[in-house]
Amino acid sequence: MNSLRDLNSEALLRFGPYVFHLRQRLVLQGDRPLRMGGRALDILQVLVERAGTVVGKDELIARVWPTSVVEDINLRVHIAALRRALADGQDGQRYIVNIPQRGYSFIAPVQHEPDGTPVSLETLHKARHNLPARLSPVTGRDSIVGSLVRQLPVRRLMTLAGPAGIGKSTVALRVAELLLQHYQDGVWRVDLAAIDDPAQLVDHLSRVLDLDIGTRLDVLAQRHMLLLLDNCDHLLEPCRTVVEDLLMAAPRLSILVTSREPLQAPGEAVQRLPPLAVPPASAMHSVTEAMGYSAVQLFVSRARARQQGFALREQDLQAVTEICRRLDGLPLAIELAAAQIDALALVGLHAQLDNCFQLLTQGRRTAVPRHQTLQAALDWSHERLSPVEQAVLQRLAVFKMAFTLEAAIGVIGCAQLLPGRLMEVIERLALKSLLSLEQGSGVSRYRFLNTTRSYALEKLRHEGNAVQSSAMRVPVGASLLAMDSRAPRLAGKHA
Repeated sequence: MNSLRDLNSEALLRFGPYVFHLRQRLVLQGDRPLRMGGRALDILQVLVERAGTVVGKDELIARVWPTSVVEDINLRVHIAALRRALADGQDGQRYIVNIPQRGYSFIAPVQHEPDGTPVSLETLHKARHNLPARLSPVTGRDSIVGSLVRQLPVRRLMTLAGPAGIGKSTVALRVAELLLQHYQDGVWRVDLAAIDDPAQLVDHLSRVLDLDIGTRLDVLAQRHMLLLLDNCDHLLEPCRTVVEDLLMAAPRLSILVTSREPLQAPGEAVQRLPPLAVPPASAMHSVTEAMGYSAVQLFVSRARARQQGFALREQDLQAVTEICRRLDGLPLAIELAAAQIDALALVGLHAQLDNCFQLLTQGRRTAVPRHQTLQAALDWSHERLSPVEQAVLQRLAVFKMAFTLEAAIGVIGCAQLLPGRLMEVIERLALKSLLSLEQGSGVSRYRFLNTTRSYALEKLRHEGNAVQSSAMRVPVGASLLAMDSRAPRLAGKHA
């Protein structure tokens, strides 16, 4: 969740029957925690710290969404949620009022006290969620987050899919925060990144939900809750089985899955997560214009966190926009690049883009290894491909632009890999988020992210003189010669 720290983090704020524990990011009514998302808590904190005065809408938006471009409707939605959570007016006390043409004001008396009594574990458990604290805002995802929040209670099973580094967990956690008030029995995240043995899945799920090990999942039959199964990529089969059992046993349960490919379970709705918006190749003429793109917003936000006083200047626009484009608008890649701002400065970052995997090595030390760097994330995906899928991925990397199945067959089809089989492999690579599928004018085209293509080309060069697999043996010298001569013509024809 977001963490505004203008007030003493040890303080208690009392108003009406409520106590706001700033350190725990928790509002209690007696010993009952109120369910509210991170943005609502941020708004409440800003209003309470300025109690008795009018806080303008623009100021509220700037404080709560410091690096995002949002509309007034976002603020109004969260204000309405706050009023519902505080039962505004039902206890004879009003809390938040709208001052027309000016903003909002918190009008109840507020007492500031040192927080000498930590909230008990029992009380925290009553909060009915285990979502981790979010230390920075979510950038550029308001539209897709809103769509998921609206659909999930109706769809029941949704999978948020996308390539490595696209920010699936970040978006899913934001959705879970916003749905805290909807589910009576809470929102629970089950992070599967730390387990590799499929046999551990049910026991791990039971521990997270505080169930006795070995308990049948039908004990959840009456639960009205949201379950976030995060990082399911490596456990697709057991996850699909567990999800099907859960949805049959618990009709009021909703499940949100994050994975690089769908579970392909009955009733599953798949939402592909796109990259952040990147500026076009044409020159940017102002900082304001560049900051309208979420990839640039994220880079600037993370650069400021690394280098005090960092500001985007007009002379920096070309370098920053090129960095965001070359990194495909991937949040992980942009964050890792921004982390090098102290060591390399913008000029150095821009100069090192051709060696992006050597550049993006300063990873997240608290993450599991495969989530720490882009190289590690792609290695993890590549190692889980079959030899045929690896070979096809590498050979498709000769296409710099979007390509059709016909072009791919013309370039790498052979007697050992007939068109029908090759089509199946390419479709599987797209399903695993290693290729993106584009539809237009009745024609399907596939495209690489720049980072994935660079990775595949490096793998292709590393293979040497031959690529061998259980399904095909293609002489690299001959096949690459053919690809080098045919790929530009075919790619140009079909892009």
